[in-house]
Amino acid sequence: PPVVDFSHTHFLSSASLALLVFPKIKATLNLHCLGFVLSFLALLVPATAFATNLHKLAPRSIHFQKHNPLKMTSNDIDGKAIAAIIRSELKERVSTLRSAPGLAVILVGARRDSQTYVRMKKKACEEVGIASFGFDYPDTATEDELLIKIQELNNDEKVHGILVQLPLPKHINENNIIEAVHPSKDVDGLHPKNTAALCSTGTHVGAEKIDWKDLSSVPFHIPCTPQGCIELLDRSGIELKGKNAVVIGRSNLVGLPVAMLLMHRDATVTIVHSKTTDAPGVVSQADVVVAAVGRAEMVKKEWIKEGAAVVDVGINSVDDASAKRGYRLVGDVDYAGVKEVAGKITPVPGGVGPMTIAMLLRNTVNSCVRSQATKGA
Repeated sequence: PPVVDFSHTHFLSSASLALLVFPKIKATLNLHCLGFVLSFLALLVPATAFATNLHKLAPRSIHFQKHNPLKMTSNDIDGKAIAAIIRSELKERVSTLRSAPGLAVILVGARRDSQTYVRMKKKACEEVGIASFGFDYPDTATEDELLIKIQELNNDEKVHGILVQLPLPKHINENNIIEAVHPSKDVDGLHPKNTAALCSTGTHVGAEKIDWKDLSSVPFHIPCTPQGCIELLDRSGIELKGKNAVVIGRSNLVGLPVAMLLMHRDATVTIVHSKTTDAPGVVSQADVVVAAVGRAEMVKKEWIKEGAAVVDVGINSVDDASAKRGYRLVGDVDYAGVKEVAGKITPVPGGVGPMTIAMLLRNTVNSCVRSQATKGA
């Protein structure tokens, strides 16, 4: 059987949602959950302690009211509608807080795609009632300048979330910047401690249990796009426990985190990547498919089991002379074909994309609630 070969790709995340507007992407896949967990083994003990301490601070009031699954008129999962409901819930929650949550965004350079994303984020913050603080730097800014600003924001009580817009100029080490953000304010969920906490199953004796059915109650930050994928499935009434789930893609931004979230929900998870033999055959056994590979319309109708739920994370541009801009946006899934057999499917655009910002806002609100809890709220 042929081996599916994927080239390197950046996936849709709160750090790269700008691809919705300038969607030139490559593709990333390399994965094995065990290898991922082992790669953070040295961090698991402190990360578990970090998560446990935060969990003790998180009051039950942080849980949002459960809503019935959205009633759809077709097999589409309407990400726009679900994201709007979540923003409404967050607005209501913010109105009960002593002070408004604050989100700081650091933007380096003049990339139009990044600037567009930041504008989208600021608009969403205004809708919910989150204070937005912007810090723009020229592309000549030094790493030290950013580190100084991040430390200042770490110590600012008005700021509950810090987002550094990626990508950064090549002369700046992104890992150093990501790790400088305090884990409690890392609303992108990229800090190694938050990653390690996500990879801890909590099955050992004495471990404090996390309610993975209520992601708003998890006491550390989960990456926004993976969190949005699970939220879409939950709010569409799709059961995960005991189901066969296949994640196509093993990136740190989407593939690995969403695989861990599915496992936490008691799904049996398989990760398909560039070295997988007979990828179509593996995918065809899945009850739930999450495609995050960055290859336009790669997943065909023949890959999908009838009635399966399909979440398409990909945002790709393909030439289209009939379109005003000369191209159109498509996902990693051949939507027109797969829609004929899927029980549920996310369209592109309008599926996962709107959820990424909604989850960024939720992470920020959760951070504020936990912060106020430590001060006797």
